[in-house]
Amino acid sequence: MTDACYLDHNATTPLRDAAKEAMACAIEVTGNASSVHRFGRDQRKIIEDARQQVANLADVSPANVIFTSGGSEANNTVLRGIATSTRITSTIEHASVLDADSAAIRIDVDGNGLFDLDALQATHGDLDAPALVSVMAANNETGVIQPIAEIAQIVRDHDGRLHVDAIQWAGKLPLFELTVLADAVTISAHKLGGPQGVGAIIVRDGVPFEPIVKGGGQERRRRAGTENAIGIAGFGAACEAAALDQAHYAELATFRDKIEADLGAQARVYGDKATRLNNTTCIGMPGVSAETQVMAFDLAGIAISAGSACSSGKVEPSHVLIAMGIDHDEAAEAVRVSLGWSSTMQDAERFIDVWQSLRSRTASEAA
Repeated sequence: MTDACYLDHNATTPLRDAAKEAMACAIEVTGNASSVHRFGRDQRKIIEDARQQVANLADVSPANVIFTSGGSEANNTVLRGIATSTRITSTIEHASVLDADSAAIRIDVDGNGLFDLDALQATHGDLDAPALVSVMAANNETGVIQPIAEIAQIVRDHDGRLHVDAIQWAGKLPLFELTVLADAVTISAHKLGGPQGVGAIIVRDGVPFEPIVKGGGQERRRRAGTENAIGIAGFGAACEAAALDQAHYAELATFRDKIEADLGAQARVYGDKATRLNNTTCIGMPGVSAETQVMAFDLAGIAISAGSACSSGKVEPSHVLIAMGIDHDEAAEAVRVSLGWSSTMQDAERFIDVWQSLRSRTASEAA
């Protein structure tokens, strides 16, 4: 579809040109990076150059970067690999965190989707041993940014460990703001313009964990398996390009704010009282199901989503909105619009036109 308008960047953002070029070069290189001959060394150089690019984005040493098959594996590795008797998360985390430990203590959020710091403090006071706290820096559905500095202080005061899921943050906001606070930070290539199937854990020096993928000495014995050199090359190039693209990301707030202002009182915007990612808005259309909206926008050539993209194509009420205290029926009317590096003001205006048209049509049918 030549006139397609892509507004689902939080699910995956288009591959950046720099990533395509890096992958095209890497695909021509034969060899296994664990081999000591010239072919292996050529492959190893691709991986280590990319590791440096990822490290530069995070302002850490390359030795602190562990490549994985994606964000979900990275999250699972941290949650299941760092030894602790207690894990604490919030009720709005991604499924790769929530499902990694069903016995974890869940901290509630308020109506804006913000972590309850008093509850976190009280929970720590009831524990006999330090805990691992896992929290996403920015929510994938609402864009709400969590008070990571305050959370980190509570964790440090109780000698715990902090994992920050920065999968939606990386490439949009300075990553060093998180790596300086956390024991482990997880990111994913395809959320910032790299390929799917590649992620990374950025781990602080001296933080031990048991790898969940075993059977080889790759990644300094922290993640077994032959590295995806082609994907890693694209990941590194995307990180470098994202670091140079911060001005456009800042501009996305103008596009998002126009969407919300033009829809006005007709729409419900969730999390708008909190600090959010510039690119994300979660909007409800009263009386119209999210499924109907997603299909209508798709027919109009616009891609949006209902909640997380990691739910096997199901359209159902967001667990994030439910945790924020939103009524089940109201939550079932919410969709997510997420802009990205390729978005323009024309994309925002096109969304507004289709939304208003759909709203008027459904209101007339209901009358």
